[in-house]
Amino acid sequence: MANGTAAPRCAALIGPYLSGKTTLLEALLHAAGGTSRRGSVRDGNSVGDHTPEARARQMSTETNVASANFLGDPWTILDCPGSVELLYEAQGALLASDVAVVVVEPEAERALTISPLLRFLDRHKIPHMIFINKMDTANARVRDVLAALQSVSERPLVLRQVPLRGPDSEITGYVDLVSERAYRYRPGQPSDLIQLPDNFWDEERSTRTNLIEKLADFDDALLEQLLEDIEPPKEEIYRHLTRTLSEVQVMPVFVGSALADWGVRRLWKALRHETPSPQVTAERFGVATEGEPLAQVIKTYNLPHTGKLSLARVWRGTISEGMVLNGTRVAGLLRLTGAQQEKIPSVHAGEIVGLTRMEDIQTGAVLTPSGKAEPFVRPERPQPVFGLAIHSERRQDDVKLTGAIGRLIEEDPTIELEQNADTQEMVLWGQGDIHLQIALDRLRNRNNLAVSGKSAATPYKESIRHGAQQHSRFKRQSGGHGQFADVTVEVKSLPRGSGFTFTDSVVGGAIPRNYIPAVEEGVVEALRRGPLGFPVIDVAVNLITGQFHSVDSSDQAFHTAGRQAVQEALPKCEPILLEPIDLVEISVPNAFTARVQRLVSGRRGQILGYDAKPDWPGWDVVSAHMPQSELHDLIVELRSLTLGVGSFAHHFDHMQEMTGRPMEKVLAMRSAEAAQ
Repeated sequence: MANGTAAPRCAALIGPYLSGKTTLLEALLHAAGGTSRRGSVRDGNSVGDHTPEARARQMSTETNVASANFLGDPWTILDCPGSVELLYEAQGALLASDVAVVVVEPEAERALTISPLLRFLDRHKIPHMIFINKMDTANARVRDVLAALQSVSERPLVLRQVPLRGPDSEITGYVDLVSERAYRYRPGQPSDLIQLPDNFWDEERSTRTNLIEKLADFDDALLEQLLEDIEPPKEEIYRHLTRTLSEVQVMPVFVGSALADWGVRRLWKALRHETPSPQVTAERFGVATEGEPLAQVIKTYNLPHTGKLSLARVWRGTISEGMVLNGTRVAGLLRLTGAQQEKIPSVHAGEIVGLTRMEDIQTGAVLTPSGKAEPFVRPERPQPVFGLAIHSERRQDDVKLTGAIGRLIEEDPTIELEQNADTQEMVLWGQGDIHLQIALDRLRNRNNLAVSGKSAATPYKESIRHGAQQHSRFKRQSGGHGQFADVTVEVKSLPRGSGFTFTDSVVGGAIPRNYIPAVEEGVVEALRRGPLGFPVIDVAVNLITGQFHSVDSSDQAFHTAGRQAVQEALPKCEPILLEPIDLVEISVPNAFTARVQRLVSGRRGQILGYDAKPDWPGWDVVSAHMPQSELHDLIVELRSLTLGVGSFAHHFDHMQEMTGRPMEKVLAMRSAEAAQ
């Protein structure tokens, strides 16, 4: 039964990488008559994945937007990237959608990969359904896949269709468990209604009964009917399915194949009849139904020819070209379908639109004519876990690179730029190697920049084991006034984490007070690069005494003498190499906890313990101290061990002495760099 509204609705296609979301988008658009021919990801002519970065990888690298009409109802479909490294972008699209279609492969062992997605959907109460894709090549039984999916879902799953198999066990169609009708697939066309196979209900009656029983868990009247052995009318079952989807109580499961065009029209009909209206979605997010027009920016694009484009969903009222929102004039309105842009005069509540040249508007902004923003939920921005030191290959591009990175971060807030003072590197941080390689490709493709990236250097430091006293004299005579300064300093080690202190105990005017700051500046300069080639920390330097010349002494002379004194003293103090240690918290399903502990130990980490992850049943958090040098590609191996679902958070904890072969390797690398 339809929800009785023709307001524009929005569906997000989400799911793991390679589950077939973009292919499903093509199938949905073709079934709705939005395209005359179906594109192909493999052939590089799909509506989605139209950017050079996406086509080079044959994967979604950002949210694709498509507009469609199905049986007179207007829709926007958001095809979200499936890579776990681009999860934040998918989450932003979900928070602008009325319903999510979780696309999965028919492989029970991969069910765990959607666990974080399902938790996000449940936490934000976003209605969602599952589409088990690629049934034309499936080897697993649907019941086994369903059981695996149920093991990672807090919501009960209700199977809506049962596949029909031919004489050779190949899938030929399906039975709709609510209508009790059988259909034969016809690729590119609506399925044929056929007669139910003999004895079908002998095997599948319990499957249909299970569907109704799960609905009855959320409705006392339906439960009473079951207890009295009353068969509820089909229209009533559909009504319960619509209500429980809207209230995020159950998760319906459909089957099909986007590539073979199986079950696509049935999925369309379920979306049309059961997806809540945008008004219901707005109320769920706390948006009042009455008031001035209101929209939220869910994504920012910086396009080569269009310029800045703010993708926004209108939650209330009508927005027209030329309207002023948050103090910025709307230059134009665009309806998007992949790379195609259609200019339109106005948009209404429920629609998703591109707003052009809103230069001062950022992703997440809530737009109103008055500028009074209502609070909106945004996904929590994850901590960066992978860094690349980048530089422009052409010196003249340095300034241009900085501006391009600013626009890149505007599009993707999970990217961060760090100017590391210790390593003198420009470090781009993100969610993984794929994430940052996509970012570098965008810099190249959109800005014609030649950019290179390499692993970011670890900010090693050095300190000393014991102290020493050192005398240094700087004297230079070259005609006229010369240069003269004489100092004696004492260098001592400090407890770890103390930093640097400078004192003086000069008495009797051995060094005039006005020269002492210059000595300190020279000391600080010497500590920037110690005998091992790294900044020196946790030391105290005391200026004991010295001499000066009434004519030849100067600030520069005492600066040089102070620097020389410390440079000569440090090698006598038994220098030691220090490496930064981070406190790391790794979140994984408990089936992988033992593997993660071995991973940590293999990377010179010290395991502090592990506990159950709060509000994440079946997950653990492993805590450890780990060297920063071992964190550069930790996320790559962690995801490989955990089907892509493992993650970690980290922050600097302390500096620790480095010894043995790891120390020798670092010093050898530093010596090689110095020799170049």
